[in-house]
Amino acid sequence: MPLGPGMTVVSGPNGAGKTNLLEIAYLACTGRSFRHVPDRELVRRGAEAGHVTGDVTGTPDADGAGAPAHRFGVGVSARVDERRRTSVDGQPVERLLDHPARPLLSVFLPDRMVLVKGGPALRRAHLDQLVVALRPSGGDVRGRFLEALRQRNALLGALRDRPGRDASSIAHRLDPWDRSLAIAAAELTRARAGAVERIAGAVAGRAGQLGLEGRLELDYRARTSTDPDEVLAALRDRHAGDVERGFTHQGPHRDELAVRRDGRLLSRFGSQGEQRIALLAIVLGETDAVEEAVGRRPIVLLDDVMSELDRRRRERLVDAVRGSGQALVSVTEADHVPGAEDPDVGRVDVLPGRAAATRVAGRA
Repeated sequence: MPLGPGMTVVSGPNGAGKTNLLEIAYLACTGRSFRHVPDRELVRRGAEAGHVTGDVTGTPDADGAGAPAHRFGVGVSARVDERRRTSVDGQPVERLLDHPARPLLSVFLPDRMVLVKGGPALRRAHLDQLVVALRPSGGDVRGRFLEALRQRNALLGALRDRPGRDASSIAHRLDPWDRSLAIAAAELTRARAGAVERIAGAVAGRAGQLGLEGRLELDYRARTSTDPDEVLAALRDRHAGDVERGFTHQGPHRDELAVRRDGRLLSRFGSQGEQRIALLAIVLGETDAVEEAVGRRPIVLLDDVMSELDRRRRERLVDAVRGSGQALVSVTEADHVPGAEDPDVGRVDVLPGRAAATRVAGRA
């Protein structure tokens, strides 16, 4: 199914498979589901396996020449013991995420409203994904921290279960893990703070563009210094308490990223519609920041995005999305999208079990 380079409206009744279509696009580009479900849940009921391919071409440059085309393939099985298979141009690869030509994506899902009004762990995980998107060559900063934390916590649990050790003995045992955790914790804190600083202006600008009154603010509250020596000293000061608990009490795993409007928590003092606008501003602002950082604009996937938005805010959202790269927008009724009938907007109509592109952007 061909999709145009701009905005494509995916419309159909509830349960027809609009979200599935967006998920297929995401799966073809990343090798995983945006719902983070097991592979067997991606396979059609009654089938043993499924396969999806995505043909990707780069945006033409000033001379009209585009980047080379690539075909990304993903095969999934209903069998628990069978691994996912991924390929690029017919050649097996370990991970699509590592391929330099893989499209980047930004996603809005109704379930992701928890990023605004849910617990801090979800926002920390999202922020760590953003760190990777902004610095693809920086490696797995979060993974290094979590591995160091796991090793230190394992030792703390063992020390707790063997009472009677003196403070000097505990310090000697913990010292190598304190050092490795201090380095990883400081690195992760610096990366998170840098990511928030890079997107804050873009997010605030997008919120204003989408009609959110007041200034949208991302408030990153780190529990750890960005200086490894200071982190090391803090870990050593907490040896007794950490051993008693059996785990590391303080660190980046306790950080908070609060979403505020004019200083007040949006989760407590914002309506459902305002919270939705805030999440959209975060998605679009992050898209802007990633494009600036890596030179490629992510494809934007917006699922069931128009519900709970009034006509004025729908118009503002469409204005923000159109003309800024490829985007797929799913709705129950196409007329929920202002300008959906314009010739530069693509259309895909979805009926249960079937999807058809009724209009590729720019062509009837």
